[in-house]
Amino acid sequence: MPLLNKVRTAVPGGSGGDTATHSLSRLRVALTLFFALDGFLFAGWVVRIPAVKQQTGASAGDLGLALLGVSAGAVVTMTLTGRLCRRHGSHVVTVATAVLLSLSVALPALTRSPLALGLVLLVFGAAYGGINVAMNSAAVDLVTALRRPVMPSFHAAFSLGGMIGAGLGGLLAGGLSPTAHLLGLTGVGLTLTAVAGPVLLRHPSPAPAPESLAPAAGAHRGQSGGSRRIVLVFGVIALCTAYGEGALADWGALHLEQDLGAHPGVAAAGYSVFALTMTAGRLSGTTLLERLGQTRTLVLGGATAAAGMLLGALAPSIWATLLGFAITGLGLANIFPVAVARAGAVAGPAGVATASTLGYGGMLLGPPSIGFLADWFSLPVALTTVAVLAAGAAAMGYWARNAGAARAS
Repeated sequence: MPLLNKVRTAVPGGSGGDTATHSLSRLRVALTLFFALDGFLFAGWVVRIPAVKQQTGASAGDLGLALLGVSAGAVVTMTLTGRLCRRHGSHVVTVATAVLLSLSVALPALTRSPLALGLVLLVFGAAYGGINVAMNSAAVDLVTALRRPVMPSFHAAFSLGGMIGAGLGGLLAGGLSPTAHLLGLTGVGLTLTAVAGPVLLRHPSPAPAPESLAPAAGAHRGQSGGSRRIVLVFGVIALCTAYGEGALADWGALHLEQDLGAHPGVAAAGYSVFALTMTAGRLSGTTLLERLGQTRTLVLGGATAAAGMLLGALAPSIWATLLGFAITGLGLANIFPVAVARAGAVAGPAGVATASTLGYGGMLLGPPSIGFLADWFSLPVALTTVAVLAAGAAAMGYWARNAGAARAS
């Protein structure tokens, strides 16, 4: 019996209810571990890119082409993973892609040419894209079962895993070869998957009760177009958030150092401040959603991020810019998790796949777009596009709430 049906049929206060609650709690812990593992493995790979570049003898252009393998593999797999989740269940796909991600993270260190690097990064990107769709689909189902807006807590785990992976990778980079480091990540990944995977595999993905599926089937012809539009809107909202993350990751430090004359150490702290406040915002995201609701969280988050990025891009002092980056992180923190959760609520794994693919596209689009605009205008002006898109996300979030209400009436 699906786990959600167990929750519905459990007697409140009885042993059945306690058992179901315990199962949901274990499932939440296991999923949190997978989100953290995803961030940890990806960050561990990223910090070893310079060493792998040297090992393969790749030029900057060769490396750029090879890194496109991650993007290509991820985008292609994201479009397919929704179907796999519907056929086999998001829990099974999460465990399978976690194993593939853990194994493939070691492959780049074994290559000796840019071509080989690009090919193995296709595999790594495919695993990375697959696990992101699968575990977000599983999280959407669990949020429904828990009846609490806990989606931001999963993304906070991803951010924390990334911070730990990057910090540990930085410490190990001086004395450990990339081969030993990345093979170590494989060991960590397989171990955590062995610990958390059985919890997911023992419990099927929560599914809606049969009676809730009948009206949807009867109304499919009339509502499918509207559902697709709503999912696309939330996908674009996710894109706007990821655009800002990618832009600040690649250009925030350069703005501080080049335009404001910051010391390299202070400039490097720019993205750290942004990442830290984003993590803090996600850790408090459940409480925020319970008090404000999804629409207000989207709108206020987008408006806060827009104001923060205007300050970060246009402020004449270093400390005001750092403050702007911090405010931007707080504003953007919960927009992506809420957008993915709303898309999943509308269209299931397919909605998660669409929103995730568009969001990942935004992370890819941000850095080159900022670069082109910086050449045409200036870097501070280019960075204001992050504020424009954040404001657009707020407007779209408000529109989607009205559209959902109109469809329901």
